Amino acid sequence: MSGPPAAHQSAAPARPAFKRLPRAVREQQMLDAAVTIFSRHGFHPASVDDIAALAGISKPMVYAYLGTKEELFVACLHREGTRMMSAIGASIDPDLAPDDQLWRGLRAFFGFVGAHRDGWAVLYRQARGERPFADELATLRDRIVQVVTGMLGGLLRRAAPDRAADVTETDLEVMAYALVGAAESLADWLCDHPDAEPDRMATRMMNIAWLGADRLLRGELWRPAPR
Repeated sequence: MSGPPAAHQSAAPARPAFKRLPRAVREQQMLDAAVTIFSRHGFHPASVDDIAALAGISKPMVYAYLGTKEELFVACLHREGTRMMSAIGASIDPDLAPDDQLWRGLRAFFGFVGAHRDGWAVLYRQARGERPFADELATLRDRIVQVVTGMLGGLLRRAAPDRAADVTETDLEVMAYALVGAAESLADWLCDHPDAEPDRMATRMMNIAWLGADRLLRGELWRPAPR
């Protein structure tokens, strides 16, 4: 005689498998999504919900990892700024000829903008008019100007060593501000033209900057005609 039928046990529904990622990797995913959203919409209209959805995570996880929306925006500025400075720094080789040094720096800068157009938009467009983000941008810009000022000093010592003592630190800093400002304007143009080639833009900037800088570093000065 057979025993009582065994009770039917329904199988428990399988839980969706979520891949656990290292915190650093997850944070980079969040920052990638945040840079995309902030670049498209600006800081105030941007939604943390949209950032979380694009990153494929929950909104509370964004807050847990990177803090408030303000802190998330600052984290984006820091990451993109670090990327840009690292690209420029890696291109510097004091053993190269002066024009090659400047060319490589410009090529690295425009290469960064071409590869990270959303990052550039966050750095130099969305942050510009918003405090305290404008202060973060000003600090980054000062670092770039310091790097360019130092590079120009090195170029001067190689191109015209007999004139190096006649050129003040202020002269070099003013020249650096002019170069950085011009490069930023062309980078904005590059950001709006996805088909434009970063190397071609670097060549244009080189033609604008070096033909004048080379003569200036060698002691040739333009002066207005006497009245």
